[in-house]
Amino acid sequence: MAPVPELFVGRPRGPLSEAIGKIEAMNVTPVTPPRPIDVAAVFPQLAPLARTATRLHPRPGAPTRHDSSIGGPLLWPAEEPWPQCEEPHVVDGINPAQSPADLRLERRIFAASHGRDLTPEERETLERIRPPRTYPVRLAVQSYDGPIAMLPVAQLYVRDVPDLSPPEGKDLLQVLWCPFDHPIMPRTLLFWRSAAAVTDILDTPPEPPAVQFDGYLPAPCVLEPEQITEYPDHLELSEELREQLRQWSVPQAAQEDMNTETYYDCVLSNAPGWKVGGWPAWDAADPSPRHCSECGTGMEVLMTIATFEEGDDGGNSWSPHPHPGAGPYPGHRGYNATGVQIGSGYRQHLFVCPADPEHPHIELMT
Repeated sequence: MAPVPELFVGRPRGPLSEAIGKIEAMNVTPVTPPRPIDVAAVFPQLAPLARTATRLHPRPGAPTRHDSSIGGPLLWPAEEPWPQCEEPHVVDGINPAQSPADLRLERRIFAASHGRDLTPEERETLERIRPPRTYPVRLAVQSYDGPIAMLPVAQLYVRDVPDLSPPEGKDLLQVLWCPFDHPIMPRTLLFWRSAAAVTDILDTPPEPPAVQFDGYLPAPCVLEPEQITEYPDHLELSEELREQLRQWSVPQAAQEDMNTETYYDCVLSNAPGWKVGGWPAWDAADPSPRHCSECGTGMEVLMTIATFEEGDDGGNSWSPHPHPGAGPYPGHRGYNATGVQIGSGYRQHLFVCPADPEHPHIELMT
């Protein structure tokens, strides 16, 4: 086994928190704090594996059809049918599905009542939307017949997102999904198009009659894209390099009061949150070969749809600074401005064929 490299001489003085504090004191557009260590300088084997990623940094807002957004309106041609999901949609009676209108109303009530007690009218409305459970719990199911209109998830213009690699002649990516599990997460559709070719816009797209979970209805967010450099998850590295990283991480993790086994993944490899490009993270699944069903080309991650913008390290070292707020966004969990939740708090990676992004894509929860 090759010797473990010594500590990187160029590391900023003091612990990770000190480096973050310096960024917080600056009056700048939100940016990702620099990594406390240039891991590719310590381990040159990682340098050829570096990839850029564009963190989207969603923020609550009112995007238009001409903006890049999460959960915002799409620049959709009036003459093109709105996507529908034709698969079966059945929901158990324990967690009944809700209409998009009721979910938005629920969010508005929580946002308006932030810092005060609910009014009697607000309580009555919330109980109508989610009636108190009665026991014994009835196990009846809800079944939705016919096609279900899909919901906008993301609209990304190439001008805003440098890590988008569109097909020739296209400059816009639109992502939609069915707001029901298929089988453990929403089924997505990708559309690449030329924005200039859309001259007659669909004003009022159809909506689904129900959404299985609140986390499947993205809240409208504007974006503040930022390009960063990432490295692979430790599970995508050779066993020899993994062991070198593990041994080297012992003093680094101790200084930050972190777990040695996860220090590299949490702080130095790839960023959490919504992003385009870069490397996927592996928590709920292990890496495995992914090949295009059309041409056999190895697939690469196009986009990450995330539950949380902050990482798993105790200091939230990936949180952009200045931070978008001093407390949680009203009506959402933590700093999750989009309101999206994948599984019990995971992420959904969309993989595409680099030879032709319009070939069938793959969805994977990690």
